[in-house]
Amino acid sequence: MQEATTSIASPESYNTMTLTGQGRVMAQPDLAVIRLGVQTDGVDLDTIQPQNAQITQNVLDALQEGGIENIRTVQYTIDKLYDYENGTQVDRGFKVINLMEIRAEDLSGVGNIVDTAVSAGANLIEMISFEASEPSVYYQQALNMAMMDAIDKARTLSRSLRLRTNLTPIKIVESGSVITPPLPYQRELASTPVLPGDISIEASLTAVFAY
Repeated sequence: MQEATTSIASPESYNTMTLTGQGRVMAQPDLAVIRLGVQTDGVDLDTIQPQNAQITQNVLDALQEGGIENIRTVQYTIDKLYDYENGTQVDRGFKVINLMEIRAEDLSGVGNIVDTAVSAGANLIEMISFEASEPSVYYQQALNMAMMDAIDKARTLSRSLRLRTNLTPIKIVESGSVITPPLPYQRELASTPVLPGDISIEASLTAVFAY
């Protein structure tokens, strides 16, 4: 059956169908984000604070000597440490954390960055993730695919039910997400291998068609 489109005069003159559309684009990452730092525990805060600062500076110096410049502090915290013995809270001192974020375009060097930082004293690896520097470009592609998916569904249902459906939606509600799962870090004896894989960028929407 050949499809036909109809003009829409007023809300009372047509019925509607609401359909969802989904689109996904696989992209190769071009940016690595690494969060690592130094954690120092101890009873005397006046002692562990400068220790943490010195080790952190050693890590920064080692990274900068290796040509890594895009580094910023994302967290600095001082927390009390407690333990429980026979239901009684026992003071165990303090914990100082200095966490840095490194952004690198050379994905092949991520393992070396981690190894350099750890060798210089970093003992906290929070996250390694891979991203696309311009995710909006891929998201627009996925969004177009989602729209075509909804239109294809409307076309299929119209043929099956012999409906005269306007394939231009009268309403679109957009929702989308960029999925970039962090890579779990597992240190090995040799140089740390890090494989970025692909990024899945997805878009979804709901479209209302009149018939």
